Amino acid sequence: MESFFQNYSLDHWLVKVLLIISVIIVINILTRLVLNTLKKQVNKTENIWDDCIINSIYRPLTILVWILGIVLTLEAFSNDLKAITISEDIVSNLKKSGIIFAIALFLTNLSKNFQNAIIQSNADKMIDVDVATYEAINKIIRLSVIITSSLIILQTFGFSISGVLAFGGIGGVAVGFAAKDMLANFFGGLMIYLDRPFRTGDWIRSPDRDLEGVVENVGWRQTSVRNFRKNVIYIPNSIFMTIIVENPSRMTHRRINEVIGLRYKDFPKMIPIVKEVKHMLKAHNRIDQKQTTLVTFNNYNDSSIDFLVRAYADTTNWLEYHEIKQDVLIQIGNILAKHKAEIAFPTRVQIRE
Repeated sequence: MESFFQNYSLDHWLVKVLLIISVIIVINILTRLVLNTLKKQVNKTENIWDDCIINSIYRPLTILVWILGIVLTLEAFSNDLKAITISEDIVSNLKKSGIIFAIALFLTNLSKNFQNAIIQSNADKMIDVDVATYEAINKIIRLSVIITSSLIILQTFGFSISGVLAFGGIGGVAVGFAAKDMLANFFGGLMIYLDRPFRTGDWIRSPDRDLEGVVENVGWRQTSVRNFRKNVIYIPNSIFMTIIVENPSRMTHRRINEVIGLRYKDFPKMIPIVKEVKHMLKAHNRIDQKQTTLVTFNNYNDSSIDFLVRAYADTTNWLEYHEIKQDVLIQIGNILAKHKAEIAFPTRVQIRE
C-alpha cells in the first residue's frame, strides 16, 4: 500500500486519508447495491430464512468494511509509524488483530440480527419458533466467538494461550467454589432452554411451592413470573431443577368436574336424572364428544346421595370455559327442577336433655 502511494506521488497524508475514505465509501455503496439486489430476489421466494440472512448482513458488513479501512490506513502510513519507533511487527499484529476483530464483530452482529429477524418473523406469524431457544443459542454463539477471537488476538501479540487456558482452569475452579449458586442458576437456565418445560407467556404453577403466574422472562440467572395479583416473582433458575412445574398453558381441554348431592328422599329419581344429564352433555355443542363424558351415581354421603358429572369443554380459554360450565350447571339445575328433586344440605340433629 505504501509503495502504491509512492509510485503515484501521493505521499501527502491528506491525500492518503481522502483516498482511503473514498475507497471505503465506494466499497460500501457497491456492497449496498449488491445486497439490495439480492434482497429483491429473495423477497420473491416464500422461504423466510434467506430473507433473515440478507437482512442481517447490512450493518455487520458496513462495520467490517470500516475496520478493514483502518487496516488499509495502517498500511498506508507504515513508514510514518516506523519514524515514531513503532516496529513492523507491532503494525503487522495490529493489522491481524483488526481483521480478527472485524470477523468476530461480523459474526456476533450477524448472530444477533439473525435472531432479531427470526423474532420479528415469529411476531408476524410468518414462522412458529421457540424464541427462548433461539435467544439461548445466540448467546452461546456470541460468547464462543468472543472467547475464541480474544484468544487468537492474544496469541497474535505473543501471549501463550496454554498459559491463559491453564490460568483460566485454576481460576475456574476457584470461581466455581465461590459462585456455586450462580453456576447452579446458570445450568438451571440452560436446562430450561433445552428441555423447554415452559416459555415466555406460559401460565405455570407448582404444587410444591406457592407459585402460580405467567412467565415474563427467562434469563440465565433467574426467571420472572407475574402472579395473578399482578406482582412479579423473581425465581432463581436452580429452583426449577428441584420442584414440580405444571404448565396449564399446554392443556388441550378444560375439565368440568362436579359432584352434585341430592336428598335421600330423591333416591328413586337418581337414575332418570343421571340419564337426562348424560343426554344433555352428549347433545351440548361445546362439550368435546371425543373425550370421556361421565355421569354416574357416585356416593352415599352423610347428608346426600351424590352423582358425578365429568366432561371436557372444547376450549382452553378461561373465560369461555366458565361460560360453558355455567350453561351446563344451569341445565342440570333445570333437569333437577323438572324431576322435582332438590340439592341436599347438611342436616343436624339436636338432642335435648
